[in-house]
Amino acid sequence: MSNDQIETQTVETATPTTRKRLSRSQLYVKRFFRNKLAVIGLAVFFLLILLSIFGKVISPYDFSELDFMAFNQPPNSQHWFGTNALGQDNFTRTAHGLQRSIIIAVCVSSATTLISAMVGATAAYFGGAYERIVLAIIHFLLVVPTFLILAMLSNSAGGDWRVLIVVMIAIGWMYAARVIWSLSMSIREREYVTASRYMGVNPFVVVWRHMVPNIGSLLVIQFTLGIVGTVMSETGLSFLGFGIKLPDVSLGTLLQEGNATLTTTPWLFYFPAGVLTLLTTSMALIADGLRDALDPSSAAGGQA
Repeated sequence: MSNDQIETQTVETATPTTRKRLSRSQLYVKRFFRNKLAVIGLAVFFLLILLSIFGKVISPYDFSELDFMAFNQPPNSQHWFGTNALGQDNFTRTAHGLQRSIIIAVCVSSATTLISAMVGATAAYFGGAYERIVLAIIHFLLVVPTFLILAMLSNSAGGDWRVLIVVMIAIGWMYAARVIWSLSMSIREREYVTASRYMGVNPFVVVWRHMVPNIGSLLVIQFTLGIVGTVMSETGLSFLGFGIKLPDVSLGTLLQEGNATLTTTPWLFYFPAGVLTLLTTSMALIADGLRDALDPSSAAGGQA
């Protein structure tokens, strides 16, 4: 063996194997997909999204269409989830109700997360009289019976789902804002926040670009769990008759209808109840996986 070959072999042997450095987002994704239950929850949620979008497409019936030859029919080849007393197809109604519940949940959770982040972080940043006023408003609204207000306003609007979204946003941001304020109290003392203040940077730019990103993991988890809470709130309102009203349907209205005839036509209750259970469980698993992925001290995400 020549001297050149010996030197080349020595260099190759001495060169350490380099590992590709993962970005922060790639690391979070990798840790998330190590959680098998979270992956299952994500897959179930994706299938439910497909059902809500394409359920009315693959079925030959519209959710409000009447089939006068199929009153209270159990599940069969024509009506996969059966029909109600008016001959309406329960499959398309469940798909439409799921779509309506998801739209409401995503809109409400997105808006409340954004509002609570800005209100809580700005209150912590400015401090003083502004902080005291904001906290006084939050503490006052937290003791107000929000469920009764939500029920009355939604009922007076005739069950319009758009009004329901606005009302749920208006009364749903306070608790999260209180939590975000407490976390932002320590962030406002960081060096980069103090330096930005002395450099004359716009306060809202400091809050949006420096404080809010540092509580991003909390906001992601809050958004995910907010979907679960909103779905349950909307379902409870509609089940009690204060939410969405006919001819529009949501999972809550379907459960209300199915509960009235549970002994005679159980399929009208169990199919929407099963879809609701899958939706809330999948989102809870996703939230648990996100918490472990975004928390560097969690051992559930495995080694980075």
